[in-house]
Amino acid sequence: MSTDGVADALLEMYVDPSAKEMQHIGSYELPSEAGVENAIEMCRALLFPGYAGPDVAGMAKDELRDLVRLRVRELRAELHRQVYRALHHKRQQALGRADLECVDCTARADEICDGFLAALPRLRAQIRDDLRAAYEADPAATGIDEILFCYPGTYAITVYRIAHALLRQGAVVVPRMMTELAHRRTGIDIHPGAEIGGSFFIDHGTGVVIGETTLIGEGVRIYQGVTLGALSVPHGEARPEPGKRRHPTLEDDVVIYANATILGGDTVIGKGSVIGGNAFVTTSVPPGSKVPGSSRTQRP
Repeated sequence: MSTDGVADALLEMYVDPSAKEMQHIGSYELPSEAGVENAIEMCRALLFPGYAGPDVAGMAKDELRDLVRLRVRELRAELHRQVYRALHHKRQQALGRADLECVDCTARADEICDGFLAALPRLRAQIRDDLRAAYEADPAATGIDEILFCYPGTYAITVYRIAHALLRQGAVVVPRMMTELAHRRTGIDIHPGAEIGGSFFIDHGTGVVIGETTLIGEGVRIYQGVTLGALSVPHGEARPEPGKRRHPTLEDDVVIYANATILGGDTVIGKGSVIGGNAFVTTSVPPGSKVPGSSRTQRP
């Protein structure tokens, strides 16, 4: 087939109504991956000035105040753009229309972005606890600076916390785009819907998967290759009931070693438990348990 023939065949597919969900042509703007990534880096520059974003060394307090205010305004503008586009898209999908503007979506994006920005100081305090947990848990860390510069787990957790805060405010699509960008960069897949307590540490991190309805308590540590996932469902039944838990609960001070798999919404790992490497767990264990590696703790 000639190149023109390929182009014509693709154009025919574009106008096929049975595959309309696979294209978005000649209509309103969708969220931009580059814009979402830019928003992440703007957040990191406000959370970790000097470690992320432009250099701030030697700035007087008044200069720094002006810079921070400018950065907050710029972050709001970028976030608002992306959050609005996602809200607008979902609304148009629901209505079956392609309106170019949506006043209600603009107002909702205002609320979401203002709520998120107001939460930034609290978010920074929470991430500080994650950094301290990483330093206390890893004897190889020479300082918080090395953790900020080098640790993929810290990057992934930070992006998760940003995305989770946006999701709680009511943003759609954009929070998931954020955590998938972090997944691509680090190999760590954390769904923004997961609920993760303070002082959380992921060591090494490659291959970690944390599902949408996972609940994680305070002071939890997990290692590379850990999966906190859902049990498989029959073909065609992937859409769960609203609010139904599909992923496990880890209570406070749990440690999960490398390549362990913990599945199921009814599975609770009790406080202070240790799950060994390569363990496969699909039923609850009481507080203080030690599940050896490569064990098979399964439902009857």
